[in-house]
Amino acid sequence: MNSHRFGHYAIRTYVVLFIAFMLLPLIVMGGAAFNDTRFPSIYPWFGFTTHWFQELWADGRMWGAARNTVFVAIAVVALSVPIGTAGAILLNSLQARSRSIIYGIMVAPILTPGAVIGISTLLFWYKFNVPAGLHLSVLGQVSYIAAYVMLLVLARLQSFDAGLEEAALDLGASHAQVMRRILLPHLYPAIFAGALIGFFQSAENFNVTLFTRGNSDTLTVYVGSKIRSGITPTINALAFLLIAATVIGVIIYEIRRRRADAAMKLAEE
Repeated sequence: MNSHRFGHYAIRTYVVLFIAFMLLPLIVMGGAAFNDTRFPSIYPWFGFTTHWFQELWADGRMWGAARNTVFVAIAVVALSVPIGTAGAILLNSLQARSRSIIYGIMVAPILTPGAVIGISTLLFWYKFNVPAGLHLSVLGQVSYIAAYVMLLVLARLQSFDAGLEEAALDLGASHAQVMRRILLPHLYPAIFAGALIGFFQSAENFNVTLFTRGNSDTLTVYVGSKIRSGITPTINALAFLLIAATVIGVIIYEIRRRRADAAMKLAEE
């Protein structure tokens, strides 16, 4: 009994420490956005201020970088999702030996350092006289983000009953109808998850974007340049807004999920 109680308390202590380890840096970083000092810190506390949010609001370069980040992320998702989905379907239909070889080739970009992907993308397209810019950032990011989508869709395909395809074809359905009405509906959860991962992977990307962006900025490049030129709490203000948006999104999702579960239970009763 004592050992069981000790294990229970040990697990709870570990969970608390783990959550504190994850959240305390975010709290400190967000709190520095409200400290009335030019150096980003919460100690010593010089007083509450919203000056850094006002300075962030007036920073035109930051807003331009934010727009570029969103446009690049959307373009990356638009390319990565169909490429990754098609790659997963192809791999799922191959035989054992060829499948393992092609799988290794497709997964390799995930294991490649971002700086290598960025430099390789720049040098490859330079041979075709394609200048650096956000379009190269999109292509460089797609080369490895599509692999994430592929892995998610491939995992989802493991639970798909291939007999449904054969039955639909025997009943006169075309391959396009089988794809649209049977296979893709089964893959939608994985495709949606892949799109989300692709969007956030693109938004946080730094190495690939740094080498391929040309004269354009994204948020990660903007923050990196601020660190080199002298960081101020405007970066903390930006981080606080991003954290707040994430927390609000999680809360909204959880509320909707609980309402859906409650509605489902009422329907079953």
